[in-house]
Amino acid sequence: MRGFGIDLGTANTVVGAPDEGIVLNEPSLMIVRAADRRRALAIGRDASDLVDRTPPELTPIHPIRDGVIVDLETAKTYLSAVLERIGARRHIGLRPTGVLTVPAGATPLERRALLEVGHEAGLRKIGLVPEPVAGAIGCGIDPLEPRTHLVVDIGGGTSEVTALCYGGILAHRSTRIAGDDLTEAILSYLRSEHQVVVGEFTAERAKVGTPATSDEQSLVVEGRDAATGRARLVTLETKEIMDAVRPTTAGIVQTLSTCLDDLPPRAISDVMSEGILAIGGGSMLRGMSQLLEEAFGLPVKTAERPLTCVAEGATACMDRPEVVSAYAAA
Repeated sequence: MRGFGIDLGTANTVVGAPDEGIVLNEPSLMIVRAADRRRALAIGRDASDLVDRTPPELTPIHPIRDGVIVDLETAKTYLSAVLERIGARRHIGLRPTGVLTVPAGATPLERRALLEVGHEAGLRKIGLVPEPVAGAIGCGIDPLEPRTHLVVDIGGGTSEVTALCYGGILAHRSTRIAGDDLTEAILSYLRSEHQVVVGEFTAERAKVGTPATSDEQSLVVEGRDAATGRARLVTLETKEIMDAVRPTTAGIVQTLSTCLDDLPPRAISDVMSEGILAIGGGSMLRGMSQLLEEAFGLPVKTAERPLTCVAEGATACMDRPEVVSAYAAA
């Protein structure tokens, strides 16, 4: 039976298939008619291209907020469209299986909501795995081994740090300050310092346009002059963007670093020798790994594929039911 590993993130939806690898990696966004939210007119990248270009009767919707489902009907519509996009229903009458990821701090109610949406969208058998566990597996770590691993996940809606060991979670801290707040910080900075108004999409592009591996020192953003209302181009130095988001990143790191206080001595010893694994889109931001190292006092390794490793791990869990069972109540 065909199956998928699905990471329904606030910012992006990533889907993997056992024999095909990543089959979808697009924004978690859909366009619907305001009068009928039960049918998606566009999803993913197609929907993103329409942001700030749609007529009043069309509405862009983020089906996932802060890493969890807030509206069952909207989420079902979106996941159904995702499954349709990846060809999950090519074989009439056959419902695919799936492993879905959830934030480690998700409540039982939020987990049940995700299961309900998955079943109604067309998945036959569903397993849930915490995102840091899936991310660790996607990076080659075995979450069932008797050794502690510390995973920092900075996503679009939530930032989490989770200590894993032997099929369980030793400690966990999370904050709703995450990638979306970094985007908002850039929007505010452009309004106050450059008197230019830009859309969310432009601010997001400015944020991801300054990754840790980039050598670019500046980038150009397009917006509307706050005083004249005319179109205007602004050249932003990379340092400006980092200064704009620094208070937000500091807040994220300060909250997460308190997780170390909850770890027993031997677990801390494991983490000191292994270091911290950073995943999620926020981990790619220039200077983030240095902030984490300074706050935790431990070496930080950013995942090779921070945006897709969670979906890759979820896909791998289809062949590792023992992991799904171990972390079912985590």
